Amino acid sequence: MKKILLTLVTLLSLFSCNKEKVDLIIINSNTYTVNSGFEKVEAFAVKDGIFVAVGKNAEIEGKYESDVIVDAKKQAILPGLIDAHCHFYGMGMQQQKVDLNGTNSYDEVLERLVAFQKEKNATFITGRGWDQNDWEVKEFPTKEKLDALFPTIPVAVRRVDGHAYLVNQAAIDLAEITKETKVSGGEIILKDGEMTGVLIDAAMDFIKIPNATKQEAIQGLLDAQKTAFSYGLTTVDDAGLEQSTIELIDSLQQVKALKMRVYAMVSATQKNLDYYINKGIIKTDRLNVRSFKVYGDGALGSRGAAMRTSYSDRENHFGALIYAPERYQEIAKQIAASEYQMNTHAIGDSANTWMLKTYKDVLANAKNRRWRIEHAQIIFEEDFDLFDNILPSVQPTHATSDMYWAAERIGKKRMKGAYAFKDLLNKYGKIALGTDFPVEQVNPFLTFYAATIRKDVDNFPEGGFQMENALTREETLKGMTIWAAYSNFEENEKGSIEVGKFADFVILNQDIMSVEGNKIHLIKAVSTYLNGEKVY
Repeated sequence: MKKILLTLVTLLSLFSCNKEKVDLIIINSNTYTVNSGFEKVEAFAVKDGIFVAVGKNAEIEGKYESDVIVDAKKQAILPGLIDAHCHFYGMGMQQQKVDLNGTNSYDEVLERLVAFQKEKNATFITGRGWDQNDWEVKEFPTKEKLDALFPTIPVAVRRVDGHAYLVNQAAIDLAEITKETKVSGGEIILKDGEMTGVLIDAAMDFIKIPNATKQEAIQGLLDAQKTAFSYGLTTVDDAGLEQSTIELIDSLQQVKALKMRVYAMVSATQKNLDYYINKGIIKTDRLNVRSFKVYGDGALGSRGAAMRTSYSDRENHFGALIYAPERYQEIAKQIAASEYQMNTHAIGDSANTWMLKTYKDVLANAKNRRWRIEHAQIIFEEDFDLFDNILPSVQPTHATSDMYWAAERIGKKRMKGAYAFKDLLNKYGKIALGTDFPVEQVNPFLTFYAATIRKDVDNFPEGGFQMENALTREETLKGMTIWAAYSNFEENEKGSIEVGKFADFVILNQDIMSVEGNKIHLIKAVSTYLNGEKVY
């Protein structure tokens, strides 16, 4: 009997010795792999930052051992979330400035500016987040009160969408502009023949905002990372970066100070086009530089979006393209001759028409270029077919933010082609989802809620907003993971929990695929892992 027991102990010891040592094991989970079969698993193992095994508890525990074993206690686990369109660096820098998000009146904007200046004693006051559509008086503000409060200190604060400035006279004087200054691709708003202080799109370029110091930029990136990790984001597509910022991101990633994965869309200035096309694609495990961000038009909230016919609430006003039409052809041809991707901001139906036709002319049906239309917000009925070879990248919370006033701005007829996520998905077969933060909140669970339930957090409107274009939960999760990865040419390394991919994942406090719809926006990230490392 003793010999039999000794033999069993020896065999068990041998089996244990044969187990492969890994860095992390997750067991007893409710993991949505988002693989091709959209399968669920109980457990997985991670080694050297990579998923090495995915399956049942018994399979993983029988083959692998680790000093770190996490019992997920049946909590839902998703692949690391990807924000397919945001302003990561911009959000970080905004956290160093006046936050005007959520202001309910112009007076509240002024109060926050005064409080900020009392604390910071800035020599140039900047900030972002005001939205006149959220105020009782839904009109652009004017600068008289700003001038009275800050007669000598320049003030320039961006509208929530980033497409308009409110500035005071000190900032105007510094910019050396007047009501007679000519603007192509934007507008200096006048009232009774005088400057109001509101500058739209290209007119904003006149304002001379002081550059951030290197230390301020570093702090901004680290602050943005902390926020993003707290929501389960492991990759951000930063839409519109300059060379200096991209190089700073790379340097911080190299020394592991910045761990966030960044898909960098380069601002499509001629200087940047020439530099990066000549340099070629830049790819590390955490940085991917292979696309250009182009601005087609402005935003709907500031009436800068380029429309085919006049705005319904402003006669003979059509918005505008940012550049002359032929300039888009020039940019597209230069990018098409390279391996880079072209990602163009297009909101109005006119801008979308022009950019889709430009893409079609230049690409000549070339496959797998994955050129993107960012926002694709208002589409002319006949233009949906042009998305058969063009990838739509949309932000679902734009729909629920704009739904209160969008119909008044563009009319019921054009609303049929607005925020049409399901129609866009049906044409291309995939759709990439993001937030556009800090225009909207960082929270990806609001994205999921807006895409599927299409209501605000107060359960308005009853029945949902234009529900014919709601996405299913499975489609939405794919749009925030594997399809977003595809839009970045990264589907073979991230976007799903599969062997060989980066071990990026998030543990949730609720099952996003089965929780009641009206509770989706309340979901929290419990833990976020990147490369198998717990970063939140």
